[in-house]
Amino acid sequence: MSTPTTSPRAVHSTWSATLRIVVGASVLVALVLLAFAWPTHTAKVKDMPLAVAGAPQAVAAVEKQLATAAEGAFSIHEVTDRAAAEEMVKKREAYGAIVLPSAPGGQTEVLTASAGSAVVTQALGQVAAGMNAAQAQAAQAQAAASGTAPAAVVPVKVTDIVPLVKDDARGQGFMLIGLPMAMGGMIGGVLIAMTITGSRRRLAAITGYAVLAGLLLTFVVHTWFGWLPANFMTSWGAMALTLAATASAIVGLHALIGRAGIAIGAILTMFVGNPLSSLAMPKEWLPSFWGELGQFFVPGASGNLLRSLAYFPDASTVRPWLVLTGWAVVGIVLSLMGRHRDEEVVHLEGMVEPDAS
Repeated sequence: MSTPTTSPRAVHSTWSATLRIVVGASVLVALVLLAFAWPTHTAKVKDMPLAVAGAPQAVAAVEKQLATAAEGAFSIHEVTDRAAAEEMVKKREAYGAIVLPSAPGGQTEVLTASAGSAVVTQALGQVAAGMNAAQAQAAQAQAAASGTAPAAVVPVKVTDIVPLVKDDARGQGFMLIGLPMAMGGMIGGVLIAMTITGSRRRLAAITGYAVLAGLLLTFVVHTWFGWLPANFMTSWGAMALTLAATASAIVGLHALIGRAGIAIGAILTMFVGNPLSSLAMPKEWLPSFWGELGQFFVPGASGNLLRSLAYFPDASTVRPWLVLTGWAVVGIVLSLMGRHRDEEVVHLEGMVEPDAS
């Protein structure tokens, strides 16, 4: 005769545990919102490098006019002529330039680079409009004083010397590239850390993933969508190194401290590096040193590198290459450190006597 069995009663969570989950999840989602919204909320139009070419007195007058119209918005760099101003813009040492006429009655020219920053280009367009209005007011005042008809005003010319490509005329596509690269590095790093053992196999997996995934991403944004008008091989190298940097850091942190390392890597990538990357706005707009600090994280360095490769071949790319390489190397070092710890654990476990029972 079989003994009747009773089904076990479900163990319910305590009310205190339920409350902790509710509060913890609420705080977490608020922190996520804060991480992404804080840079935009605290951004201030300030300190944008602007080259101004012209006679010293004319440059001083423009600087005073800009300070009155938008105090602190621009950091003025005086240059000798249009060629020097254009060189600064193309080397990404300035976001734009104002070229003043060499003779009275000549035409003022505003040089923009929409590929560098669409929001700065819009701001410089407003500067050109303000200069046109100021010239018209001056002509009317002079005419009223002399009792003659207002003289014809030569409008300010706006020239985009580094325009965006036709397939990404508003720059939205380029800004979207950053998220797949950050997410791609995280996805690869987490999968490799959780499924592959052995430091050499992990390093081989990181390399293979970076090369293959970088190739696919480059094909999509460069060849298919046309968002990245740079040399294919160079873009592929930048994409691959970006993915390797994030994946290597996550795998290394996991090898060193376990699953907490994955969380730390994800936080550094998505909730610190990505909001501070300055892909959507100039780094000068962020408070204090945060904009510059963001360029030392993978999203900021990769975005800066890809923008220069695509649109500013004269700009230096040494720092972003070094930053991305540094993250990849640190990840490898952490992986090797973690390997020795894992070997020690395996060795000690092998020394345990089997249970005689």
